Amino acid sequence: MTEDDTRSSPTSFKELAASRRRWIDDVLRPWCQQATLKQLHQAEVEWLDIAGRVDIKATLWTWVWERFPELTHPEMAGVNESHEVRVTLKDGTIVHGFPDSRESVRGTLVLVPFDGESEERGVFGPYSVDDIAAVQNAPSTS
Repeated sequence: MTEDDTRSSPTSFKELAASRRRWIDDVLRPWCQQATLKQLHQAEVEWLDIAGRVDIKATLWTWVWERFPELTHPEMAGVNESHEVRVTLKDGTIVHGFPDSRESVRGTLVLVPFDGESEERGVFGPYSVDDIAAVQNAPSTS
């Protein structure tokens, strides 16, 4: 520990809480937004030690999906199901559908097609966060 570290240590609870919030905002959340699925599963095992007693879906997995802002809502945990998205996979495949929050777990995304066109199970996916290149809001058809 350097002398600068000692001087910047919180001296009150208010400073401690602010310091923790800065670490979450500046370190932990950005890490979640770029980590691989393998790293995220490792973090999930230790999440209580890393993040404290918090809802893992509302923190780790929501922050993961924030790398694609079209999949999240600032006031909701998990993926946002309220609008259709266009997902481009790294292999060039493009799929359209509504995110299924219940089925999109642990870094995988499942889409429910709007037009009834789907794979055998009636859904598209699951797609690993590692395999997704881009997500866009689907154009409105109304």
